Amino acid sequence: MEAYGAILNLVVPIFFLLFFIEWAVEWYQGKNVIRSLDSVSSFSSGITNVVKDVLGLSIGIISYNWLVEHLAVMHVQATWAVYLIAFIAVDFQGYWVHRWSHEINFLWNRHIIHHSSEEYNLSCALRQSVSTIINYFTVLLIPAALFGVPVEVIAVVGPIHLFLQYWYHTRLIGKLGWLEYLIVTPSQHRVHHAINAEYMDRNYGQVFNIWDRMFGTFQEEMPEVEPVYGVTRPVRTWNPIKINFQHAWLLAQDAWRTSNWYDKVRVWFMPTGWRPADVVEKYPVYKITDVYHFEKYNTPATTLFKVWAWVQLFFHYFLLIYFFAYIGEIGSPGVFYYGAFIFAGVFAYTELMDRSRYAVYYEIAKSLIGLIMIWSMKGDWFGSNMHLGVWYVWVVGFHQVFSVVMSVVLSESD
Repeated sequence: MEAYGAILNLVVPIFFLLFFIEWAVEWYQGKNVIRSLDSVSSFSSGITNVVKDVLGLSIGIISYNWLVEHLAVMHVQATWAVYLIAFIAVDFQGYWVHRWSHEINFLWNRHIIHHSSEEYNLSCALRQSVSTIINYFTVLLIPAALFGVPVEVIAVVGPIHLFLQYWYHTRLIGKLGWLEYLIVTPSQHRVHHAINAEYMDRNYGQVFNIWDRMFGTFQEEMPEVEPVYGVTRPVRTWNPIKINFQHAWLLAQDAWRTSNWYDKVRVWFMPTGWRPADVVEKYPVYKITDVYHFEKYNTPATTLFKVWAWVQLFFHYFLLIYFFAYIGEIGSPGVFYYGAFIFAGVFAYTELMDRSRYAVYYEIAKSLIGLIMIWSMKGDWFGSNMHLGVWYVWVVGFHQVFSVVMSVVLSESD
């Protein structure tokens, strides 16, 4: 928990830096690949995801350590070879988890957030799930377990493997020559994110593209078919917490509404997008039929509105830095209160971005909770008086009041 938080405090600023470099290049080249509210939504999703991961809010059906203890036929030494074996094993696992998340209805809920943006830029990489409560797929690491790769090595390789998937979420890098035959590139991953019929359900690889070529799911980007991004059932919201559970809610409704008992069960395990026939007829759901002619989701936003959305994002990132730096000192149950407060904040300001009529009330409730937390800690904010000084508490407290004022003002703007 603490080690991962420390790593994130080093890596996240790099993610922001690369994104703003991409934004500058976009502006210089006169292209249009970034929209403010879309990117704020993406980074906000990243915030909720890392909070969930650091708090360890997931359960493994089977642990990797158990696999090593019961299946290892040898124990490789901790040299470069063991890290290479671990990396390949993690990438193999990633391919199949990724593929099944696209192909099985209930698993799509854990992945839809990543594809929900109708743009494609570096911020989209941070659209990651908070709905993944149960990890079903540790068993796919059996190849590493057979070699006796230590659990500590997997723990190091896992985050590195994840971070290496950030850079290729961009439209500003073309094809990369011979690298196209070895690793996943921006061109290949653009295909994966596209909803064009020619590109759907292709290129599941995460670092190496050998798995797609081996298992018949590889598709090259074609110059005559420009990728169109998003999901065929648009999410129509900037709120990442809502997006995370939107598909599961649809499945639950379909299971409840169908009169066929067999369909109530199989709806969860059928190919992604399948719905019972009687439900489709009575409760149709909008789906994009012409990917080249549909209206992207947008909400009215003045320049001030967009600036405030970024202020809210960076304030919550400001909270996150302290959280990761002192998570050990905050301790339990404090870390869960802190994490819940960040979730509440993200929910409130993204509801304002959606122009929800309840956004102001969400903001008032969240801010009152924040002020009550400061009062209950006798003018402190999870030990920040000792670590940083009273100024930190004043910043947090002032923001709670100011954010309510801004929410009221901006909710009435066009």
